[in-house]
Amino acid sequence: MPEWCLIQIIGENSVSKVGQLVGRKMVLKFGKNIFTCRIMGLHGKKGVVKVKFRKGIPGNAVGAKVELL
Repeated sequence: MPEWCLIQIIGENSVSKVGQLVGRKMVLKFGKNIFTCRIMGLHGKKGVVKVKFRKGIPGNAVGAKVELL
């Protein structure tokens, strides 16, 4: 179960806009489970961020959409 994931922010491609999201929380709702994570930093220059989940997420949840809090 991976704790660290890379997430693409849809609609945001600039480093300055995505950089403002560092430190914010995100929520992944998968089935009956809710997984929370925090944006830890940027990954590259295309709007991708590194997130760390509190618990690992199941492998089949990779590719699901997350909500920004």
